Amino acid sequence: MCRLCSPATPRALCPGRPRFLSAPSELGAGAAAAQAATTKITAAPLPELSGEKGTRILIKGGVVMSVDDAVGNFPKGDVLIEGAKIVEVAANIEATDAHVIDASGKIVMPGFIDTHHHQFETGLRSSLADAIVVNDGKPENARNYYETMLLNFSQHYRPQDVYINELYGGLAQLDAGVTTVMDVSQIHHSAEHSDAAIEGLRDAGRRGVFGYFEGWWEGKEHPGGARRIREQFFSSDDSLLTMVMGGEIYIEGYEEMWRIGRELDLQIALHVVTTFGMTPTFDELAKKGVFGPDNIFIHMTGMTDDAWKAAADAGAHVSLSVPIEMHMRHGEPPIQKAIDLGMSVSLSSDVECTMSADFFTQMRGLITLQRMLANERALSGDENHPALMRSADAIRHATIEGAKGLRLDNKTGSLTPGKDADIILLDAEAINVAPLNNAPGAVVTLMDRSNVDTVMVAGKIRKWQGQLLGHDMGKLRRELEESRDYIFEKAGVEQDLFA
Repeated sequence: MCRLCSPATPRALCPGRPRFLSAPSELGAGAAAAQAATTKITAAPLPELSGEKGTRILIKGGVVMSVDDAVGNFPKGDVLIEGAKIVEVAANIEATDAHVIDASGKIVMPGFIDTHHHQFETGLRSSLADAIVVNDGKPENARNYYETMLLNFSQHYRPQDVYINELYGGLAQLDAGVTTVMDVSQIHHSAEHSDAAIEGLRDAGRRGVFGYFEGWWEGKEHPGGARRIREQFFSSDDSLLTMVMGGEIYIEGYEEMWRIGRELDLQIALHVVTTFGMTPTFDELAKKGVFGPDNIFIHMTGMTDDAWKAAADAGAHVSLSVPIEMHMRHGEPPIQKAIDLGMSVSLSSDVECTMSADFFTQMRGLITLQRMLANERALSGDENHPALMRSADAIRHATIEGAKGLRLDNKTGSLTPGKDADIILLDAEAINVAPLNNAPGAVVTLMDRSNVDTVMVAGKIRKWQGQLLGHDMGKLRRELEESRDYIFEKAGVEQDLFA
């Protein structure tokens, strides 16, 4: 509620929040602010019709960050959408046939893109808050990620557990402005498990890349099931959901995963972590020249300079999970290494059993660590220290670079005419931001998920005035809790809130 409202004012009529105007022509180019406080607003047939063919929406008067140098940024600008597509981005757009969203006081920008998230673990959030990634033999680290999550918890998932975890995790990130995800799914115990993961991704209503990684039971469908899944669910690369093949080189038979993935024209994604003892194998692959622009290397910690050069020369993409890498002993996040080699670098949340999946956390982790290391070199007298990352750079890594890494930059990642309207509106008048003095700085250094006001995916409004649409979140939370209880019981792990 803003200062103009009384306690009885309905949320939808609050003039301090973006809204639809029933008659688009009511909002003139110079009269938006005055009419916001004086005109009685009647609900238009939106957001229900958003994203539909022929529906035109004009986002009016926001601080527009396009993340496209050719389009530019606007202290006060408009974005015109028709159906699923962005039609125009400019300082002022006249469109009398469009439904209007008053975006004054809001930052309008492309949605965030998460290139590595294990969504099937959503119900186990914070259960491994203090864990490292693998057992180092010390008693305090006996409850580690590899043994506890992958070798115990994950083995007890039923298809219905997969579904509710995928759906709830997807909606939670959508609520935080993450409009695209690569779900690194390691839960393919059967065809039913695989199908449930895809259905959960689909029902969340956002852009998703289904990462077909390994399962952990005997008789698992992976990797041969990729052919069935590709044909059944991903025969077209033009839908909201696409597919990536997992190719973990610490698993026996990884060569078959790579072969099938490339046979199906899928990208090959894998975790590359020194603590898994992967450096020798990765070096061997680098020497064989098998890396390509279809590779997504996650973490990339502890690899040799020769392997890095091979990956860079091949045009491979790097996905970094900076807070997780620092927290769980993956190794130092190789931010500067990837930047110095000119590689495309995106951000990813990894595992919510240990760290938040919101992208404000990811951007702050990236920029503060890069600047800390560069500043240390400067303080030590190194005249060739790296340039300090800027907030606009962090936003690029969180948006367009992720789109490039997932082969989606022709569809999303920037506010570019012709691309799909994956757009978020961020509240720049909220108490944690106002007054707005620097738009990218406010997003990266001040904001959190509470500032995410409105979210569109392919023109469809999925979050409106701070509320997710189309789902009974209370019901879904109870289903997630029931799934969590079942998995803990089957795994033989006591639920202790203070463990």
